Amino acid sequence: MRMTTYAALLRGINVGGSRKVPMADLRGLVEDLGHTDVRTYLQSGQVTFAAGHGDEESLAAEVVGAIEKRFGFAVDVIVRDHAYLKAIADACPFPAAELEAKQLHVTYFSAPVEAARLAEIDQAAYLPEEFRLGDRALYLYAPNGLGRSKLAEVLSRPRLNKGLIATSRNWNTVLKLVEMTGG
Repeated sequence: MRMTTYAALLRGINVGGSRKVPMADLRGLVEDLGHTDVRTYLQSGQVTFAAGHGDEESLAAEVVGAIEKRFGFAVDVIVRDHAYLKAIADACPFPAAELEAKQLHVTYFSAPVEAARLAEIDQAAYLPEEFRLGDRALYLYAPNGLGRSKLAEVLSRPRLNKGLIATSRNWNTVLKLVEMTGG
């Protein structure tokens, strides 16, 4: 059986004391689903694993169902394989090696995002902050960090992301997930 290594990105857990998912429990839950080489990274909801069955969507649905059954609440999950994660890191349109990790973020989406969805945003009004679309991803350069970013605030508006799952990671986490899924 051919094994593929994936990262599951959980949205909105362990923030502000609610929707708690301990990482040891998350590892056990993913192992109970029959996956191997299960590892977590940080407390913000990243778990990597090897799977011999399924695709990104079915694996995400599997993790969503298991979390809801175990913890009693729903969590949005995006699953991506190593090849995708590496391609996203390699395609970064900003000079990642020259920036601090807190300045560069990737928002992963559950489906492709058409540029028209973001066309109303006057990018020049937010300079030096900038964003670029990628393959089911958005790269955000926020020189003062995500917490102070006015552009991030606009990009996270529900109507811009309607019908999509979206979850963001800083550049250190982007690179760590590439490493962890790289075998």
